[in-house]
Amino acid sequence: MIPDDRQQLQHVIDQFVGGGKTVVQELGAGNINATYLVTTARQSFVLQRINRQVFPDPIAVAENFAVVVQHLEERQRQLGTHSGFAGLLPTREGKSWFQDDAGEVWRAQKYLTGRPLARINNTAQATEVGLALGRFHHLIGDLAVERVQEPLPGFHVLPAYLQEFDRLNGGFLKARDATLRHCLAIVEDYRDMAPLLQQAGAQGILQTRIIHGDPKLDNFLFDAAQKRVVSLIDLDTVGPGLLHYDLGDCLRSCCNRGGEGGDPLKVRFDMDTCRAWLEGYCREMGESLSRHDREYLYEAVLLISFELGLRFFTDHLRGDTYFKVRREGENLQRALVQFALVGCIAKQEVALRALLCIGA
Repeated sequence: MIPDDRQQLQHVIDQFVGGGKTVVQELGAGNINATYLVTTARQSFVLQRINRQVFPDPIAVAENFAVVVQHLEERQRQLGTHSGFAGLLPTREGKSWFQDDAGEVWRAQKYLTGRPLARINNTAQATEVGLALGRFHHLIGDLAVERVQEPLPGFHVLPAYLQEFDRLNGGFLKARDATLRHCLAIVEDYRDMAPLLQQAGAQGILQTRIIHGDPKLDNFLFDAAQKRVVSLIDLDTVGPGLLHYDLGDCLRSCCNRGGEGGDPLKVRFDMDTCRAWLEGYCREMGESLSRHDREYLYEAVLLISFELGLRFFTDHLRGDTYFKVRREGENLQRALVQFALVGCIAKQEVALRALLCIGA
């Protein structure tokens, strides 16, 4: 729904493009930011209000975007390549963001015409997604970590999410609802594994790099024929982190044949999709993956799936205050899907380790 105060929204739009008739419509189905497609006589662009309840420093998010996009564009000029990344549309004063009288931070970017897939339909699409993420990691790989601010402190730090869950959990320890008891049991089953990635990072086994932070399938835009990825979008979460956060998130999203919002009973982690994805990714990044990087890929896929399920479950318990929901119980349903995926991944541990460690 477009905000009732159309005059206020128009005032924001005017900071990026001056005058003339505009058509505004909601864009996408993101869980965090308010996103609009703005069409004028001369161009179409994406306007976003950065969620202050999610991002503690929305100005840092907007400035990160400018740094990252500039780096990607420069690297592609150097290499003579072109991959579609949404370019920055600065304000008429040349800034990368605008802050309104209410303190809300807005930024604009060029509109890309591709469309995301609801789910991977064939192995060729999986290879394309792997290629696209590998290309992004390759292009961003020489951007100094200190040049990008941390947009979400603690993002993907699973032990911290467990601590947050534990603070809420006291009132649900004796839950009578069978679904809640099921979710509580899964949390306990995987609790001991939670710190593995962070421990490997602290020990220097895994290295901190600039990562996308949220490369789920929704953030890859395909061409009209659904054969080629034309862009990787949603760069709000780009920042310092472990490469495994990206790898785990992308694989869990692509390889779940039941879909993100589907029936938990239909969840299946598909090995053929994983193999095809890995083939694409390694074309771009294979030589950059160390033996240790590969050895922790199984943990990455399992723990990022568990992390997302835990976050959905925690948000359900506290009353749906983080993720957008369209109906009561939606976050619980999302949690059930991710927890089902965790179980499916765990059952295929031997085969997955063999596949993911190829070339280690």
